[in-house]
Amino acid sequence: MCTILFAYKAHPEYPLILLGNRDEFKNRPSMNAHFWEENPIVFGGRDLVACGTWTGITKTGRLAFITNHRQLPLKRDVPKSRGALTSDFLVGSETPQKFLKRIQNEHTEYAPFNLVVGTLDELWFYSNIEDEIKRIEPGIHGLSNGLLDTPWYKVEKGKRRLAEQMDSEIIVEDLYQILNDEEIPPDDLLPKTGVTMELERTLSSIHIDTAEYGTVFKTIILVDHNGLVRFYETKNTKSISLSSQFQIMDE
Repeated sequence: MCTILFAYKAHPEYPLILLGNRDEFKNRPSMNAHFWEENPIVFGGRDLVACGTWTGITKTGRLAFITNHRQLPLKRDVPKSRGALTSDFLVGSETPQKFLKRIQNEHTEYAPFNLVVGTLDELWFYSNIEDEIKRIEPGIHGLSNGLLDTPWYKVEKGKRRLAEQMDSEIIVEDLYQILNDEEIPPDDLLPKTGVTMELERTLSSIHIDTAEYGTVFKTIILVDHNGLVRFYETKNTKSISLSSQFQIMDE
């Protein structure tokens, strides 16, 4: 995913509210979110090239999501897939800190990434660009292709719009409209990541749509205080629907 917004322990009913757009080349094969046949407690999408996932959650409450870190020149000669980072955490049993410490020890084996892993009790962030393991505090957070809460225009706008929902009943369609935002900010508010100005403009909106590249999946995850998970998703459609609903259980 390239834009993820999440409210962590910030809403009276939902300790976790996650909104995410996965931006990808449109011809890259992938599967909608589903329970994985080889690990049926894991629910998430699947990239069919590297077999990883961009966002997933398990019936035991483990959560992981990832974005690429846009830093040129791109590092291509790496032996490991970034999508395996989320998958490995979801199917594993290590604590978030222990898992990230292991990843930190081999961080040069991956192209630039931003990774969040954890549970409803604790969320942790690690990027192999910053190379620091950080606990995420309760609040409204945003992640695109910079570091966590880097104040890119679309991240800040998305966080503001999500924060507006914290004192009211959560309506999925309202959250979905946040993910549909196509505003391109003025040039002086664009990040400088090493790509051309034209490409910075193209990538600057929350929802991206070009002939070959754009927002392929939209995801909304709601987890309430009783541990009920509602996972909504759409792929290349104009409406979002409930993909699955399940209860978090003890490991």
